This record gives sequence, structure tokens and C-alpha cells, in this order.
Amino acid sequence: MQCRAGCGACCIAPSISSPMPLHPFGKPAGIHCLHLDKENKCAIFLHPSRPRVCAGFQPTEDVCGSSREEAMAILSEWESLTEPVQPSPEMRKKAEFSPDFKTDASLSAVDV
Repeated sequence: MQCRAGCGACCIAPSISSPMPLHPFGKPAGIHCLHLDKENKCAIFLHPSRPRVCAGFQPTEDVCGSSREEAMAILSEWESLTEPVQPSPEMRKKAEFSPDFKTDASLSAVDV
């Protein structure tokens, strides 16, 4: 499958953890990559600073769907499904009072 002209969903919906020019700390999910031009084409497509995850992305129907909107929905759902789970405040309190709870300072090389 060829990329859909003007789509850019793969450069908007997912987060990118790799540092790159203009995004030294990566790119948050749902934010346009600063390397997308006005036509939603990647300005660093052939540049060596392009993140490996971007270079490895292959458009397929199961990812891109049949429209830009469907691609955004699929990629946004995948992003939310792979997002790290943050413990609730209640779970953090339980962990802190657990006899097995260790702070970073109390970890030894054996624990890590």
C-alpha cells in the first residue's frame, strides 16, 4: 500500500519517544510532528535524523484503514492501548505502605 496523499496520520496520532531535530524529547501523541509540511509530507523523510520508528513504519490497510480519518482513529486507539498504565493515587498509597515497597534510594544493584 502507498501512503495516502495528504494523510500524515502516522506523524500525528502516535507518540514518538526518540529525540529528533525540533523534538529533542520526542513527540507527544496527537500533536503534529513539526517536520510535517503543509501537504502533510515528512520534511526529513530521507534524512539520517529521521527516527528509526518512522523509517520502519509500513502503511498497510489494517493500520491506515480506508481514509485519513480511519487511520487517525486506528493509530489513536493503538496509542492508548500501548500507553503505560499510571497507578492511581490509592494504588500508590497502598504500595508505599507495603512491606515490599522500596524507594530508588533503597534499591541495591541486586534489585535492579
